[in-house]
Amino acid sequence: MPGIEAAALGDIFVTVTGNVNVIDRQHLERMKDGAIIANAGHFNDEINIPELEKLATTRRRVRDFVDEYTYADGRHIHLLAEGRLVNLSAAEGHPASVMDMSFANQALGSEYMLAHAQELQPRVYTLPVELDKEIARLKLKAMGVRIDTLTPEQDKYLNSWESGT
Repeated sequence: MPGIEAAALGDIFVTVTGNVNVIDRQHLERMKDGAIIANAGHFNDEINIPELEKLATTRRRVRDFVDEYTYADGRHIHLLAEGRLVNLSAAEGHPASVMDMSFANQALGSEYMLAHAQELQPRVYTLPVELDKEIARLKLKAMGVRIDTLTPEQDKYLNSWESGT
């Protein structure tokens, strides 16, 4: 449902869009008492914190990484990690098991660019699917995980939109 409709119903809101003012004044005005808002998407721009501060009559730190904003009508809105990336600011960040995949993609992507520098034009490229699959294969192997290999029929199906719902 649209965010404006969800604002009056939800208890917990976590933005992950990479956009600005995803939770804006119009949403903040409708949130119910005790609503919790957090951002896991991009800087501290996804929640319009200046508007939250204008709506609130008081702000107090209720515990580490939790600020309670009280509205004139008595409602309380809880902002986690000051609107910063909650998974990095108030938790332990990305686990190493996630970061190693990201670093592997970056390293092999850099290696690919170096090897193909003569044929690449200055623009953004998607990591070749073969490299992405190789990274996934190596990660699963390192974890001791064995999986089936896709049949040609399954591979075709996953790369098509013509069948299914």
